[in-house]
Amino acid sequence: MPQTCLYNGQVMHARLRPFRHRFAYRVFSMLVDLDELPDLDKRLRLFSYNRAGLFSFHDQDHGARDGTPVRDWVRARLAEAGMAEAGAKIYAHCFPRILGYAFNPLTIYFCRRTDGALGAILYEVKNTFGEQHGYLIPVDPAREAGAPVLQSATKNFHVSPFIGMRATYRFRVDEPEERLAILIRQSVPEGELLVATHTATRVPLTDAMLAKNFFAYPLLTLKVIVGIHWEALKLWIKGAKYHPRPHPPATAVETPDRTQGRMGHVRG
Repeated sequence: MPQTCLYNGQVMHARLRPFRHRFAYRVFSMLVDLDELPDLDKRLRLFSYNRAGLFSFHDQDHGARDGTPVRDWVRARLAEAGMAEAGAKIYAHCFPRILGYAFNPLTIYFCRRTDGALGAILYEVKNTFGEQHGYLIPVDPAREAGAPVLQSATKNFHVSPFIGMRATYRFRVDEPEERLAILIRQSVPEGELLVATHTATRVPLTDAMLAKNFFAYPLLTLKVIVGIHWEALKLWIKGAKYHPRPHPPATAVETPDRTQGRMGHVRG
């Protein structure tokens, strides 16, 4: 199984229509075994769990966002979707809080069975309006070991005001090991609209590396939210079509309906 660690790398977005727009930012992220959070809080001086610190992970930033353990919330969603066996080990890939602030456009939960095999992935998407929605997708059991995970979902949650709701996501995710590789393609009826990648190299989660990254990636989490609004301004100047924000989905998480082959819902 993978181990809790940091990833140093880059996020890239490329818009393909009706005009081209591309940006890339250097970022670092963390992959954390949710069962290890209390131990990390004790072992590391620069990392805290559910309390103030230079770097921290707070349950209220994810899942139910009410302070209850994210691990338990993900396992409950898996059980509701009939995938309880995939909740033996859960790893969250996200940005940590830095100096008390974090914004995660996408948190990915890698859900593993008791034998260590990847059973499901939960994509937890947030927008800048304080809303959140999840796509919980089982991993094909016929996938060969080491092969990328290929998944898709119909878009049912408003993210960018310059992308409409008639869209589909296609995910290509490598299981995080020494390298992190996440590719998301978003298509609209006219064709492929957006390509987003997050690629990175693994480094250990230690106090020394946290201190190094604090200076190597200054004000990272603030840069994430500022960058989102800055790129949105540039899209508006280029003439991107504005799409009003619809009501959020009635359910917190949705998952493919195995019996009917369409997107179904689970509570949350």
